[in-house]
Amino acid sequence: MKKIAISLGLLSVFVLNAQSVKTQIDLLNIKDDKVNVSLEFPKMKSGDVKFHFPKTVPGTYSTDDYGRFIEGIKFLDNKGKELAFTKVNDNSYTLKNAQNLSKVTYWVNDSFDDEMENTKHKAVFSPSGTNIEEGKIYLLNTHGFVGYIENMQDVPYQLIVKKPKEFYGTTALVDQDKSEDTDTFTLANYAKLTDSPLMYTKPDYITFNAGGMELVLGVYSPTGKYKAADFKENLEKMVIAQKKFLGDMNTNKKYAIMLYLAGTEGPQIKGFGALEHHESTSVVLPEMMPKEAIDQTITDVVSHEFFHTVNPLKVHSEEIHYFDYADPKMSQHLWMYEGGTEYFANLFQIQEGLITRDEFLKRMTDKITNSKNYNDTMPFTVMSKNILKDEYKDQYRNVYEKGALLAMCIDIELRKLSNGEMGYRDMIRKLSQRFGENKPFKDDKLIDELVEVTGYPQVRDFYNKYIAGSEPTPYEKYLTEVGVEVKKQDAPPIFWFVKDPNQTGYNDKNNTFIFDESSALSPFAKAIGFKITDEVVALDGKTINIQNVQEFINYAKNIKDGQNVTLTVLRTTNGKSEKIDLKGKAILDKMTIESLGFKSNPTAAEKKLQDQWITGKK
Repeated sequence: MKKIAISLGLLSVFVLNAQSVKTQIDLLNIKDDKVNVSLEFPKMKSGDVKFHFPKTVPGTYSTDDYGRFIEGIKFLDNKGKELAFTKVNDNSYTLKNAQNLSKVTYWVNDSFDDEMENTKHKAVFSPSGTNIEEGKIYLLNTHGFVGYIENMQDVPYQLIVKKPKEFYGTTALVDQDKSEDTDTFTLANYAKLTDSPLMYTKPDYITFNAGGMELVLGVYSPTGKYKAADFKENLEKMVIAQKKFLGDMNTNKKYAIMLYLAGTEGPQIKGFGALEHHESTSVVLPEMMPKEAIDQTITDVVSHEFFHTVNPLKVHSEEIHYFDYADPKMSQHLWMYEGGTEYFANLFQIQEGLITRDEFLKRMTDKITNSKNYNDTMPFTVMSKNILKDEYKDQYRNVYEKGALLAMCIDIELRKLSNGEMGYRDMIRKLSQRFGENKPFKDDKLIDELVEVTGYPQVRDFYNKYIAGSEPTPYEKYLTEVGVEVKKQDAPPIFWFVKDPNQTGYNDKNNTFIFDESSALSPFAKAIGFKITDEVVALDGKTINIQNVQEFINYAKNIKDGQNVTLTVLRTTNGKSEKIDLKGKAILDKMTIESLGFKSNPTAAEKKLQDQWITGKK
């Protein structure tokens, strides 16, 4: 029996290899900061072949065109002869009469360097990007390295990574190769391949069990300022709280976190945050952040990505399940995928005692304030379905603001309807049980499913008015039900470049103020022709010194309405940067500040519902 079992095992491996796409990523022979990739295919069934790199990938909502990072592509037959091909666009190639196609080879540039080049393309969000720094770090978001043949996405992939012997690969994948300079992984299909990022660097990782799940944290800190062990205590506390909050909704046995800390040397990247996967997340943060700030960001951002293991990874529509990498079709339901997940990332912290009640309300206050920077009458379903189009993409960031608030209001509505027995978390649990990882719902039928699993037709009314409709959400109405009141206070008029000064960042390379592209411009900025991509160099000749930045801020605070002002900015056009002066009269922006607070004398019904909402208990 033992001998037969071994023979059958060898036969199954042979069959798998014969029918799989053998993919090799070579980290040993770097050329001009580029990595060589080769793919060997099973025998072609058709003479006409379409080969693609992703236009975008699940979890991101922008057109990134990963094929633009590819150079020197060659299509080879089974005798090593080059085949003729046509390049259709950045991402796609066609070959005629290519039934003998056997192999594709090419070189990959990394997207991190592209962020510094100021090209005509919008930079790839760093956590979904790629980084190649020979001898230091290789961040392999596999969708940036590996392409696919159309109609062969469901073929298994064998991924082989040739690596320096002293390097360790942080990943949720299991290495099937005992060699010190080669890692080998087997993946069910192309979707699973792109769902499996890896980070190779000199070993700095920890593994531990949290809430019955094996957790792997790998850290790259270019100066050595931080070690993986520095974040264990906070991470362990967070994951245990998350697992408790999710209960049986999360079934992960293993989860990997790749934490890339960007230094002042090397790639000057801007897209800080994280990208979710079924069993892992890639995270990019500045190394200059204090440890306490990194811990808090891990709690807020990484927890958000971990909650994605439920939604959309276990609750999703056909558009996500059958994702078209070359010509993606987007779902209507970012309000749930991102907004509901962001709500979970805050709700679990209050329900598991990581933040106070007042801190939770402060976060919801900020989301109400931030949501007003966006179009409050644009139906979320329309925005979500069309998010890749220019006229909608600037509204995307609202999924983390209004999207989370929509989930909050549904949570309160369900609590009220069920006398505290059901909330948003219960609704998602029922959905995950109804569908799961391998069974998608029809995009335009989600509301029917929500009514079915909750048993409350009132959910349809909410959905039609505030999610699919154009009616602004009456937050005050729902918050009153749980004993929370909205307080409004006029703030002194201010002079600044964006409406929310807290959305100001600092570029230490140029000594400039920078802003997220989703930030709303102040009336003054609009009047003088300021662009959100401009970097503020000086105000009336006063430059920015981060060591004495308060002097600059105090000067801005004392500017009077109508005062003549000269703003010096660094503007980049077609890859070239130049300093220009923008002149105009100061406009002080009048603001009304809203804050949420618990009522001092709530009714008994309000107090009961409040406790059920805040604690999650029935």
